[in-house]
Amino acid sequence: MPQRLSPLEVSMLALDTTHTPGHVGTIDVFDPGPDGFDYERLIALVRQRIEFVPRYRQRIREVPGRLASPIWVDDENFDLTFHVRQSALPRPGTFAQLREFVGRVLARRLDRSRPLWEMYLVEGLEGDRFALVAKSHLCLVDGIDTVDIGQVLLDAEADPAVPPGGRAESTWRPLAEPSAVELVAGALLESAQDPVRAVQNARGVLMGALGVAVAVGDAVGGLGAAVGSLAADALRGTRPPSGSPLSGMLSEQRRVATLCVPLAELKAIRSEHNHTINDVVLGMIAGGLRSWLLTRGESLSAGATVTALVPMSVTEEEGVPTSLGSSVAPHLQPLPIGEPNALMRLHQVAFGTQAHRESGRAVGARTISDIAGFAPTTLHALGVRVAAEVVRKQHDVVITNVPGPQVPMYAAGSRLISSFPVLPLASGHLLAIGVTSYDGEVCIGINADRDAVGDLDVLVQCMDDALEELLDTTVRAGSLRQPTRKATPAAKKAAAKKAALREQQAAKKTSGQKRAAVRKLASTAGNLGAATLRPAAKRTPVKKSAPTKASRPAKKPAPPASD
Repeated sequence: MPQRLSPLEVSMLALDTTHTPGHVGTIDVFDPGPDGFDYERLIALVRQRIEFVPRYRQRIREVPGRLASPIWVDDENFDLTFHVRQSALPRPGTFAQLREFVGRVLARRLDRSRPLWEMYLVEGLEGDRFALVAKSHLCLVDGIDTVDIGQVLLDAEADPAVPPGGRAESTWRPLAEPSAVELVAGALLESAQDPVRAVQNARGVLMGALGVAVAVGDAVGGLGAAVGSLAADALRGTRPPSGSPLSGMLSEQRRVATLCVPLAELKAIRSEHNHTINDVVLGMIAGGLRSWLLTRGESLSAGATVTALVPMSVTEEEGVPTSLGSSVAPHLQPLPIGEPNALMRLHQVAFGTQAHRESGRAVGARTISDIAGFAPTTLHALGVRVAAEVVRKQHDVVITNVPGPQVPMYAAGSRLISSFPVLPLASGHLLAIGVTSYDGEVCIGINADRDAVGDLDVLVQCMDDALEELLDTTVRAGSLRQPTRKATPAAKKAAAKKAALREQQAAKKTSGQKRAAVRKLASTAGNLGAATLRPAAKRTPVKKSAPTKASRPAKKPAPPASD
């Protein structure tokens, strides 16, 4: 008998509507190798590697009368070119245009009559780069029988493993689908022989019926929408937190933003304050959310918090199992958005994660990053599955943070530059944040409702500024720190002298630069026969838009972070 969907997977299908599509997306940006990269090479690569993820050639088949949960069956009409598509930006395509493309693609539901995944080759990016934009349904990736296809496409070697520009042959032959009679008989036999399976089948029937109510309400609106909302609440066990500034009604459209920061900067903060990289990331996000909400006119009290659902890897079998041999379990983490001091925010976040670290169940980041292939794509999907399973716990935002390999990865000879996860939005939640560390950088993908969050670029800038605040608490800012109010008069006097000396040195340097500029301009003007000269105006340093900044020595070129 083919494998049957679990009650969790049935509920995720039921909650997959036009307003809340249930798939995880990924934006992978590549630098083409010496042999280049095109659609034919991608088709050959996917055709070869899909052998490792047979679920990606299966579709969902309902049981007549909803006597049991649906089953997975081979798609007899599987068409790889339907799932792997080709697109292009007007050259030279900007990263802002790519994000706009991703927002539109990820806002669309997957076709239920086919295997639940899609992949887009987006050509025309500036710098002669290209992107792979993929989306896989949550019920497709369980971490045991099926990992995300993005995990098996990448290699640690630059040598392409597929015929260049060719079409790899496949020996796969679909198994015949069971008939309607066989499906009904199998469901009844399961229920009679296994009481546990009978209960699961009953739950599947109920969730399927609720899913129909949700879909109908989503389509017709009005009273139907109210019925659908009640059905969705029944599936979740509770309503979303209506009082949170991060909650609201979702539209059918999405807005995507990205941010890249050097991993070395997060490590510097971690070493200075003896916390973890995960603590630093959550502290940065908390500071960014605080500043962003203030720009929106939100009133934040001193103790204001938002609750983040942060899935974490554990050694026990208490969560969703993974191919690592561990499990992914939920962790509710308060983010202190009411705390104005960046260092205090970081300490409060670290206090919230301390219990998990000291439990002895935590799985180390190095262990996770050593999983074969590019595991972050799979682990982000499992993290969202955990969030879907514990919806009865009140939370305001889902944040997944997955450490990836710190060495370059390649797809058919093309080097992966950056990888941004894009998490789906649950009903009532306006934001979802995914974080992937890879090859010396931390890539952050933010998915938001397009209508409710028109200032997503402001949030990205606020998060980048929050990181700068944390960096100012490290040794790099030691020479710039001012004495506290409790310092002795001698210490204050010494600090004032140092500050005056720095100002004099800066003034001399600026004056020398001006004189050099005037001399250069005079020489040039003399050659051109110019009649008048004016000193070069002092330039005001302009901070580049995230993820690259003038103050940071970039390890490699990174795309801009926001519109």
